[in-house]
Amino acid sequence: MASAAEQLASNINLANFGKATELKKRIWFTLGALILFRLLSHVPMPGIDPRAMAELFNTQRGGVLDFFNTFSGGSLERMSIIALGVMPYITASIVVQLGATMYGPMMALKKEGEGGRKKLNQYTRYLTVVLTTVQGYFIAVGLEGLGANQGIPAVVEPGLLFRAAATISLVGGTLFLMWIGEQITSRGIGNGVSLIIMAGIVASLPRGLAQMLEGGRSGTMDPLVIMLIIGMAVGLILFICFMERAQRRVLIQYPKRQTARGMMAQERSHLPIKINTAGVIPPIFASSLLLMPLTVIQMAGATPGAEGGSEWLITLSTYLQHGSPIFMTLYGLGIIFFCFFYTSVQFNSEETAENLKKHGGFVPGVRPGKATEGYFDHLLTRLTVIGAAYLTLICLVPEILFTQAGIPFYLGGTSLLIVVNVTMDTVSQIQGHLIAHQYGDLIKKSKLKGGKPARR
Repeated sequence: MASAAEQLASNINLANFGKATELKKRIWFTLGALILFRLLSHVPMPGIDPRAMAELFNTQRGGVLDFFNTFSGGSLERMSIIALGVMPYITASIVVQLGATMYGPMMALKKEGEGGRKKLNQYTRYLTVVLTTVQGYFIAVGLEGLGANQGIPAVVEPGLLFRAAATISLVGGTLFLMWIGEQITSRGIGNGVSLIIMAGIVASLPRGLAQMLEGGRSGTMDPLVIMLIIGMAVGLILFICFMERAQRRVLIQYPKRQTARGMMAQERSHLPIKINTAGVIPPIFASSLLLMPLTVIQMAGATPGAEGGSEWLITLSTYLQHGSPIFMTLYGLGIIFFCFFYTSVQFNSEETAENLKKHGGFVPGVRPGKATEGYFDHLLTRLTVIGAAYLTLICLVPEILFTQAGIPFYLGGTSLLIVVNVTMDTVSQIQGHLIAHQYGDLIKKSKLKGGKPARR
């Protein structure tokens, strides 16, 4: 049975959408910010030869760089000023959130409310600057040696001036993207960082489709394989939509209360708990922790080093390249860890049980207080096991299949999960704004009708 909100959302039409001026402003602002992000991805770093960079990048297709390039919307391939994307900001957010759950002073800040949250956000920004500076410097050093053996130097004039300019450009680009994401969150629709990542993935969609269709036309790809890929993508989308909407509804009862007619009535409600409470955060966090260090290692490994230092880095990047068993194992473990970690951050069993106890609510058959907290912990653990298995399956199985089969497919399980999940969240945000607009109109009409002075 559909809820009242779903029934109201089903009645939303284009006429109501046209009247929601605030929503239209938010949508236009979000589109403008994403267009600006795409324009910045074509602005190269100072001192880079774009043609040589594109030629060198094509020689390393299928590795970690190619996987990271999908997340950055092609910015790494062109070595633009936003080549690092929002990955350093995501990594900094992970470190700060881990500190807020394990480090005493940061835990105290988290409990302070809005003021503590602002301080933690400020720490995240400072750490983003530090991480981007370190990563940007190593990438600049790696670019100086990239292609030197092939006679195709990617850097026009290597040296200290280029390293400083490249590092400053990458830091500025990442901080500007971080600011754009925050503006989309506050003045636009939905989570700005997730929308930026989704925009980068969707930007590679036309080229990937063209390559796949060209492969079918030229005969390099079997048409049956193309149909199988399309069918698998559609099946994954349907499965993701089903799992993202799946939830466990916990029955909550309240004591009998006297109504206006003097009758005793017992109120009942449901507490919905999603199977995948963490959403799309675990794959993004896990990929961020893996991709950024591996990208730096692969860039630095290309630099000729003294006494075998470069060979050691190249060997390490070979074992950890995208599609290797070690990479897939670490990626899967990262997804599982962040599923449990982020779920514990999102759903506080102690706080939920305490709020129910204050308002007189209880779960049938479970005593209020500690027993209810233990019940929620046990239930959440079982649901998170299912959610973690679902995310691991979606992110790893398509990657393994396409890697083993050698299919040049542009959209893996992780990318598909992010696109579908963020799209569903954006649609929910739009529906929420439309519902609020409809309720606002009803309140205005009721005030107009009830505010007329009586005639004498």
